[in-house]
Formats: sequence, C-alpha cells, structure tokens
Amino acid sequence: MKKNSKYYKIWKDNILKSKCREYNFDTISSMPNDLLYGPSEEKEDFLKNINYPGEFPYTRGIHSNMYRGKLWTMRQFAGFGSPEETNQRFKFLLNNGITGLSVAFDMPTLMGYDCDNEISDGEVGHCGVSISSLKDMEVLFDEIDLSKVSVSMTINGPAVIIFAFYVALAKKKGINLNDIRGTLQNDILKEYIAQKEWIYPPNESMRIIVDMIEYCTDKMPNYNTISISGYHIREAGSTAVQELAFTLANGFTYVEHCLKRGLNIDDFAPRLSFFFNSHSDFFEEICKYRAARRIWARILKEKYNAKNEKSLKLKFHTQTAGYSLTAQQPENNITRTAYQALAAVLGGTQSLHTNSMDETLALPSEKAVEIALRTQQILAYETGVANVVDPLGGSWYIESLTDKIENECMEYFSEIETRGGVLNCIEDGFFQKEIADASKFYNDLIESNSRYVIGINKFIKFEEKIDIPILKISEEVQNKQISSINLLKKRRNNTKVQKALDSIDKGCLNNENLMPLIIDAALSYATLEEIVNTMKKHFGEWQEKAII
Repeated sequence: MKKNSKYYKIWKDNILKSKCREYNFDTISSMPNDLLYGPSEEKEDFLKNINYPGEFPYTRGIHSNMYRGKLWTMRQFAGFGSPEETNQRFKFLLNNGITGLSVAFDMPTLMGYDCDNEISDGEVGHCGVSISSLKDMEVLFDEIDLSKVSVSMTINGPAVIIFAFYVALAKKKGINLNDIRGTLQNDILKEYIAQKEWIYPPNESMRIIVDMIEYCTDKMPNYNTISISGYHIREAGSTAVQELAFTLANGFTYVEHCLKRGLNIDDFAPRLSFFFNSHSDFFEEICKYRAARRIWARILKEKYNAKNEKSLKLKFHTQTAGYSLTAQQPENNITRTAYQALAAVLGGTQSLHTNSMDETLALPSEKAVEIALRTQQILAYETGVANVVDPLGGSWYIESLTDKIENECMEYFSEIETRGGVLNCIEDGFFQKEIADASKFYNDLIESNSRYVIGINKFIKFEEKIDIPILKISEEVQNKQISSINLLKKRRNNTKVQKALDSIDKGCLNNENLMPLIIDAALSYATLEEIVNTMKKHFGEWQEKAII
C-alpha cells in the first residue's frame, strides 16, 4: 500500500482510534499478517469504488479494522413450544458462547392471534414460540439481562405489538432503554413481496413502522429500528441481484416515508439495518454484500443528502440459506452452512446465524444447533479469516463481479421507479412475478441436471435411513398456553385494559404515534390479539391481488 498517501493516513488514524481484540493474528505457522493489504498505487478507480475499509463507499467494510476490533455477533434463531421451553434453549445457547439471541415466533403470533383463538388450534408453539402477552414475554426472558445481550426478533405484521411487550418488559425490570440493543425485523414490504405474513394494508403498515422508528430514534438510540430483509426474498426463489435490488429499494422506501413524516435522515438512518441471505455460490454472495454497502452509501449521500457517516454505513445480519438445505443426506447441510457462513464473513457481515442440519425435517435439536454454533466459532477462531481486513479485496474476479452486481441492481432501481415505486410494484405483482420466474429457471436447471445439488440429482443415496433426533412439540404446550392466558384475563385489571385499548383506538383515529399507547396497553396486560383487533377496526386487513 502507498503508506505516504493522505488516504492511507486517514485510515491509519482511524485504526489508532479503534479498539483491537487481544488475540494472535499470525498464521498457524507464526507468519505475521498485516491488518490490511492493498495496491501500491492508489488509482482513481480504487479510491472511487474500493477505497480503504471504514472509508466511503465502504466496499471493503464499514469498520477500519473489521473483525480485529470486534467479531461478528453470533446468533442462532431459536423459538419453539412454550416461553419456558424457549427460555431454556436461550440459556443453553448463551452458556455455549452465543453472543446474540434471535427469536422465532409461532404462526398464530406472526399473524396476530392469541393462543386461545380457534384459528390457532394445532399451531401453538410449532415453528416458533407462542407469545400472547407481556406475561409470556416475562417468562421468555426470565433471568436474562436485556441490557447485556442483543436480541433480534423476527416478526412483521404485529411487530410493533411484540416490540411493545419487549419494551414494557425492560421498563418493568428497570432497564434504561438506552441500554437496549438488537433489532426488530418489522419489514412489512418484503412480506407483501415474498413471505406473505401480513395483517394491515401497505400504507397503514408503513404508518405503524414510521411510528416505531420515530419512537426509537427519540427513546432508544442504540436499538436498530428495523431489519430490512432480503433473506425471505431469496428464500422465495430470487436471484442474488433481485434480493439485493428489491431489499435496498424497500430500504429507500422506508427512508422516504420517514422523511415525509419530518424526521431528519441523520437521526434515524444510522439505526436502519439489513438482513441478507448467504446462498451457495460463494463468490456471488461475497460480491453481493460488497455491492450492497457501496450502493447504500452512494444513494444515501447523493440522493437523500445524508451527512453522518453512520447513515451511510450499511449494517447487516446474515443467515445461511434455508432454501439450500436438503432433507436427503442432512449431514451434508453442515458443510453447506460452513461455506455459506464463510462467504458472509468474507463479505463483512456484522451478525450471523448458521442453519442447523435438521431444519428441513423439524425444529433444530440441541445437538444440531450446537454444531451450527460451533461452525461459527471454528470460523472465527481457527481459520484465520478474521485476522485480515477484506482479504479478497483487489481480486480481479471479486471486483469485477461486485461491479456487475451493482450495475444490474441499478437497472432494477430504474425499472422500479418507472413503475411508480415499491408500493406500486407490490400491488401490480412485479416483484412477485420476477421472483417466480427466477425460481422456475433455477429449478429447471436442477431438473435438467444442468446444475447439481448433492444428494438431490448427484451422488444420490437410495433407500436412505435418516438417523438424527427430531424435536417434536407436544399437545400439552397448547393446553398450557391456553390455561395461562385464561388465568391472565381473570387476574388482570380489565378496566385498565379497556382504557388502554380505547386510547389506541383514539390514537389510530387521530393519527397519533401509536408506540407509547401500545406500550401502555402491554403494561396493562392487554393481549396481542386484543391490540391487533383494535387497530384492525381502523386499518382493515390486506388482501393480495391474484397475479397471473
């Protein structure tokens, strides 16, 4: 590198201000590693498109020393059965070295129904934890210090209510809201595009999300207010470019709605975060993350006039590709996940979840989730990939593919704008059709043996016997949760509950920020469904148009 250049000196000055982990960063053979490697000459294209890590446009990462300063947050998606069972899984993960919790909710909770609604029958505690009230949230995080651990929650339609339960819990525990860290997925746009778990129509949902962003910007400055998700777009069958383009377009839409509310971009943008998939094409995924940072930084600066460098730095969580996992030869999923995790780290992720080998068959067992966590830990501490910042930077292939992904992404932005923006594209089915076509193309390649998936169309094991433990949810979970909510409704102050619900009703009508009102309702032990239904009276429900 050109160590006498002003750009190098800026980066070096930032390094001197940064913390460094106490660790041996040499190779296993004791060969010393420099923190960073780069070109001997800083040509214009290098400074414009690549630059030093921690420097605009952040292609090489958002921090000057990346993982030498702080490793990525190691999360494992967890949630099943009752709050008590999930609480035990959380403690198991924390005792095994997890550094961030990630909560999965069951389908009734995701759709805004209490556990005692007849529509919830047979689904309570399946594929996630059952949460119907603040009481359930108290049990879920029993003996877990919310000021010490970052918590991510994957929920969308009723996200603001679940978040209110969480804030109410922090208040009851006497925790300063400044100390609360984590994120809420809360990205309703990707639900309309891909995952299909929504309650309210798009415009009403956007109002609720901006309410939450506005509240957190003022009251919870260290909380990431939304996790804008490409993960589910990719899981629905999109290409890497589509995942990136549609996700960033959603992000810009949230920015625009916040600006329309009157919020200052440099107040709220630093706490927007993203959630990407890590699929099996190793280099494509790495380049996708590099392109994401560069595009976000440039557009926030040039189009939205952001001044704060924290606004320009795209932070993201990564989860390995569920879509890539196979029920056949499930142990192979351990290997798939390891390579996908490696791509995420080499791409500069801030947080990572590694899928368990058994997730195509059932909720992960303790053994499977421990292997998934150990995959991250081995990656962090044994492979050396965290010892050097952006070790792939400058590769002709990497930089060329990054440019290509960026260019194709920009083409999608132009088409989305021509079609009237993200909300119009959702309503006319543009995103849905693009993803469906991409998914069909990929599956046709597999069906025709033009692309191999080990165990599916290559190296097949016939009459395979699956010999791994399967986690099953007992019927007793539902009965226990129903008994619990019935007891809650008998013991709470129902006059206070109704008063809190009436306040939400008026808030919807008067266009007030709903967050404080919903938190008050949570503290009164109003249930999830009671709050959802109060808001439904004003906002209605969304019905998707058929796409032909």
